[in-house]
Amino acid sequence: MARKPGIRVTANFERNLESIEGFLRDVGASRCFDELLDALLESVIPNLERFPAIGVRLLAFESRSLESTIALEGLRGRVPDADLRQYVFDDYLLLYAHIDAVVYLLAIRHHRQLSFDLDGIWIKEQRAQYAMP
Repeated sequence: MARKPGIRVTANFERNLESIEGFLRDVGASRCFDELLDALLESVIPNLERFPAIGVRLLAFESRSLESTIALEGLRGRVPDADLRQYVFDDYLLLYAHIDAVVYLLAIRHHRQLSFDLDGIWIKEQRAQYAMP
């Protein structure tokens, strides 16, 4: 019987959690951070322990730009033995690596952290263009 992989949290993953906490606080959704922690502890981590291949292989995606090609080549070179995967749950995207009998939680982002503040950019551009205070 195969043994369950151990779960390790990287420093980057911890920084990402702090970033998410600040982001959710800033948009008035602080309670969602507690829900994220509950989901990680009660569902995501147990799922990854039991089914480490549950996420989609990150390096299986075809690169469609020069930047992503270079980034993927660099990633393959740094972690040649890692099974890099992404796991989507609730409003979050989690990046993890499965190496031997360990799952490393590498990064996590709230989907809204991946977007642009177009309204804020547009207003700033309009003010600058028309010299509005």
